[in-house]
Amino acid sequence: MLIKRPDDIRPSEITPPAVYAERRRFLQLSGAGAAALALGGPGALFAAPAGLPGPIAPSPLSTLEEPTPRKDVVSYNNYYEFGTDKRDPARNAHALKTRPWTVTVDGLVGKPRTFDIDEILKLAPLEERIYRLRCVEAWSMVVPWVGFPLAALLKQVDPLGSAKYVEFTTLYDPSVMSRLPVLDWPYKEGLRLDEAMHPLTLMAVGLYGDVLPNQNGAPVRLVVPWKYGFKSAKSIVRIRLTDTQPNTAWNDAGPSEYGFYSNVNPDVDHPRWSQAKERRIGEFLKRKTLPFNGYADQVAGLYAGMDLRAQF
Repeated sequence: MLIKRPDDIRPSEITPPAVYAERRRFLQLSGAGAAALALGGPGALFAAPAGLPGPIAPSPLSTLEEPTPRKDVVSYNNYYEFGTDKRDPARNAHALKTRPWTVTVDGLVGKPRTFDIDEILKLAPLEERIYRLRCVEAWSMVVPWVGFPLAALLKQVDPLGSAKYVEFTTLYDPSVMSRLPVLDWPYKEGLRLDEAMHPLTLMAVGLYGDVLPNQNGAPVRLVVPWKYGFKSAKSIVRIRLTDTQPNTAWNDAGPSEYGFYSNVNPDVDHPRWSQAKERRIGEFLKRKTLPFNGYADQVAGLYAGMDLRAQF
């Protein structure tokens, strides 16, 4: 067998990184992951990069839409603790320290507990889910998240029968974050317990096969793909189960503009702009906004009997 040494390899023979990444993406979507499982179990899946433990399996919950280029996903962000311009988080979030990091889960639970981030990473097998993320400003992305179902974390603490809602509190460190009173810090969000336990609701610890960049909500964030992006709280430090609907940052700041549920609904306009169409980052033309961001088949039943105009 001929083995080439580095000096023998011509530049034209080296696969460009972008081509390799797209080839891996194609193999995942075409079922290579399933074939690997059949041949060798979970260990046969592609190895996790540094910082993410264990193999990462492609998820059947993923959309088959083309992901938004990584450079856009990591440079165009809403993270007001690091600035209100979309480019500010990428410039400023490097100051965020993501180790050590803990997440406390308490409230109406049988086994309240504080998890170290490394414990969280081992709670469930990591999987890659390609999800749409739509923001209320009428722009959207398709992001390959790496994470695990939020339900896997909540089951560790035994939610009580009286628990109806889940409140998420994010980090607020004024030594590295903005002190402007844009919102009432720390940032808080909330879901109904059945929304939180839904299989689509993700605790994300990475994207594009790597650890989360700070500006995208490192080291652990929520992703709720059928709701507007601000519902997906970043850099979470506490999760509390309660029997009453929790206050949330944007609903407190503008209750007529940002409802508690914030399901993507093209028929409910923001008071200052239409939500009927959206522009995918990197595209020029707008596309029609889909009810529940295209996840209606999976989640519409959660809201049977509700007036989604009044409870927006």
